[in-house]
Amino acid sequence: MQLYEDLFTIDRSSKLVKEIKSGILVLNVANKLQGIRARRGDGTLGEIVPGETPIRDAGYAVARGKIATVVIGVEVKILAKAMIKQIDRVINDLRNQVVQFRRGGGQPFCVGIVGINQADHYVSFEGDRPWPTTGKGGYLHPIQEAAEAERRLLDLAAPSYSEFLVLRYKATNEKPYPFEWVDFGETRLNYAAVLTRISSGFQQRS
Repeated sequence: MQLYEDLFTIDRSSKLVKEIKSGILVLNVANKLQGIRARRGDGTLGEIVPGETPIRDAGYAVARGKIATVVIGVEVKILAKAMIKQIDRVINDLRNQVVQFRRGGGQPFCVGIVGINQADHYVSFEGDRPWPTTGKGGYLHPIQEAAEAERRLLDLAAPSYSEFLVLRYKATNEKPYPFEWVDFGETRLNYAAVLTRISSGFQQRS
């Protein structure tokens, strides 16, 4: 949702801004395209169904509504621990979501965003029972798996997307739940560059 607000805020595509202001392009409120069986992804911007009234929320530029097409689709995955164990499923999910975005026809901009933890340890929970990483066997620390997980994602999932953004972070899931970006400056620049390229691509659409 915030990605679309940021696209509006940077104002690099007059066409995109105009269609958001007019309510032609809205954020999907349903888990589907109207009349199409397809999973919508984590955040989908598309053309509102004619006759529908956009829902406008205070403090937000992008309205919500039922959509007939997908113009921009975003899929997000977060890898916190046991990354290699689940990497094949994550890659398959990411690649399949592009197929879902395109079921309504057209050539939507497909954006993949993956957070990859690089903390030196992590604790997950099953109920009240903690499961800390040990650095051995199937309990490797996030930092031990992060580089390989990123390599596989870039090789096998990223080519399916118009834009693919890796967010490297550190989080242990322990009180007081610290969080930090591995390199905030690089993260900010990479995200801003993705927003710029999406805007440029949209502006050039016929």
